[in-house]
Amino acid sequence: MLLTIGVIATLLVLVFARDVSRAAHAATGPRRSENRSFGVLANTLLTRENAVDGHLAYLLSHGQSLSRSTLDARLGQIVQEFPRWTTDAQLLRRPTLAHHVNRVIAQVIETRIADYEALVSAVTTALTLPALSTPGITIAPAAAQASLQQSDAQWNRARWSLVKEPGLVHLNALSSSVARLNVAAVIANLTSSPSLGLTRGIGITALEVTPDALPAPVGELLLPPVSTVDLGITVTNAAYVTQPVVVTVTLVPSNGPLATQHQVLTTTLGPQQSYAFAPSGFATVAGERATLTVSATGAPAAAGMVSRRVYTVKLSPSGNG
Repeated sequence: MLLTIGVIATLLVLVFARDVSRAAHAATGPRRSENRSFGVLANTLLTRENAVDGHLAYLLSHGQSLSRSTLDARLGQIVQEFPRWTTDAQLLRRPTLAHHVNRVIAQVIETRIADYEALVSAVTTALTLPALSTPGITIAPAAAQASLQQSDAQWNRARWSLVKEPGLVHLNALSSSVARLNVAAVIANLTSSPSLGLTRGIGITALEVTPDALPAPVGELLLPPVSTVDLGITVTNAAYVTQPVVVTVTLVPSNGPLATQHQVLTTTLGPQQSYAFAPSGFATVAGERATLTVSATGAPAAAGMVSRRVYTVKLSPSGNG
């Protein structure tokens, strides 16, 4: 009887062990697939991050030979990578893997994005580059570099999490070339570069009068006898910098019943951009004589341009063309 019971117990143990083995084998398949899929996506993201780290380090170390627009554009290409990193890192958070490695990589990537943004912002602010100065960033360059080194060390520990798990996944290391730069010296080199230096300059590049002026000497506007004169004033920002501009238009009559008319218009011009101002119409009378002064302020006159124009305005008497 005892022998029979022993045999039955042994068989039950063997059946249980077989079922456990089958269940474990069945569970290993999905885990292997999850780990390997994570490994492919994570390594792709890490490869892109390392490429940007190397490119940014080289750009900051050798950017003094570039123009302002070229350096700004290349920094812009780097910054445009960050939203994609954020999206990819968030996608890697699920499903939860061994040692929560997917949560670690998401945190590391988000931290490094903030660090890179701080370093790029420090450079663009020092050079007054327009497109990439990011308001609200409070991380100092030295702190950003220290954070890059810390996240590198954190990931170097976590990246071994799947080497003994199903799928035997090896995750790439992070590079930290930017973290090893002497940022103070880098910024000093960039700001002292002649090609990156900022020379502000604006100019009035066109003046349109409606109705069309009649033939007259330079500096004189001979107009038909109308009750309103409209102006169009084009101002150009010659520098690669964002530039606030104020345009002032004054019409001072020397005869007739009308008083002095004065208008002020403002805008902010992007780098090397132009803008057409359209003041409200100026009241006029037939036979009027006046002085029209148009000035643009906010920066000095650019080379080859003027920031102030003065015209003698003459309206024909009523009945004359």
